[in-house]
Amino acid sequence: MLQDQTILRIPGPSPIPPSVQRAMNQTMIGHRGKETSQMLKNIAPGLKRVFGTEQEVAIIAGSGTAGLETAVVNVVKPGEEVLVVVTGAFGDRFTKICQAYNIKTHVLDVEWGKALNPEEVKAFLVEHPEVKVVFSTYCETSTGVLNPIDLLAKTVREVSEALIVVDGVSCVGGVETRMDEWGIDVMVTGSQKAFMLPAGLTFVAASERAWTIIEENEQPRFYLNLKKYRDNLLKDTTPFTPALSLLFGLEQVLNLIEAEGLEKVYARHELLKKMTRAAFKAIDIPLLTTDEDASPTVTAVQPEDFDAEEFRKILKQEFAISIAGGQQHLTGKIFRIGHMGYCSPADVLQIISAVEVALKKIGKDIELGKATAAAQLVYLNEGENK
Repeated sequence: MLQDQTILRIPGPSPIPPSVQRAMNQTMIGHRGKETSQMLKNIAPGLKRVFGTEQEVAIIAGSGTAGLETAVVNVVKPGEEVLVVVTGAFGDRFTKICQAYNIKTHVLDVEWGKALNPEEVKAFLVEHPEVKVVFSTYCETSTGVLNPIDLLAKTVREVSEALIVVDGVSCVGGVETRMDEWGIDVMVTGSQKAFMLPAGLTFVAASERAWTIIEENEQPRFYLNLKKYRDNLLKDTTPFTPALSLLFGLEQVLNLIEAEGLEKVYARHELLKKMTRAAFKAIDIPLLTTDEDASPTVTAVQPEDFDAEEFRKILKQEFAISIAGGQQHLTGKIFRIGHMGYCSPADVLQIISAVEVALKKIGKDIELGKATAAAQLVYLNEGENK
């Protein structure tokens, strides 16, 4: 194995396209100069298209968690009550952020590996009409679930005026996102997943309805004040020093997405999901989620007769391939394969072939080539991105 080789197939950070890497290596420029203003102008339309919004998309130097906290401190007023729908570890993060600000937080727990049920949320809101904000996760990275946030927003509207705030960190840019059309009030994502960049940027967009709340909210905030970002974006600048190298890369990422076409980007991710799932089904290794609930950006596998951690170790030692383990109570019980952003059917075929060898190495009785063949058949039957 090459000592400096690492093949990332974790659900973030994801691999970076060479052209994006080159863009980030550009000579530094002044962050208050005309070049930076022009770059922000270039970036804005592409970001809006990915979010499916006409609203400004704030670009904040920080992790995805910074984006989640931004959402909380801008839309929740002191003394208000909120509901957090928890479908995994990152839904739980919203809970912890709200509690850190002493917000009265109701939690609706969903079994890990299952998608939320909008009707259950609706019933909860009928019983708790004082709830002003509903927090949810689009793709729950820890379980590989894609939640039906479009139906969630529609259902919530039937019984409540609560704002709908969504963590889209591990899927926006890889799955269809129609923020305005679906009625999502705040959408958050990060740079290191389907956006094909290193960690360090978070993107936050708010609806007109949310802006009404944000404008009058007395909750103290400084760096994470969305009003500052919006007002500066309208002048093609930023309120604080931007992460310029990442902005160079972001501009190129949006060029790549534009060249491929958003619909084809989404179709590619759906194909990668189907190839990966078909492979494990072919060798009778259970998946954590149903096909209906599964995310196009990450697949969670739940082995029953071999050690997930030993398997991950062999895959890393033999092939320099990194996949993720489980989190919290799923530690050691599942492993997760990321197939988002800069990932192609060839990449999936590579990892599935390596997976088969690693399984043999740990003593799993499988027929070599069966999983790879299943993924190949999905590609041949459904692949339109050849």
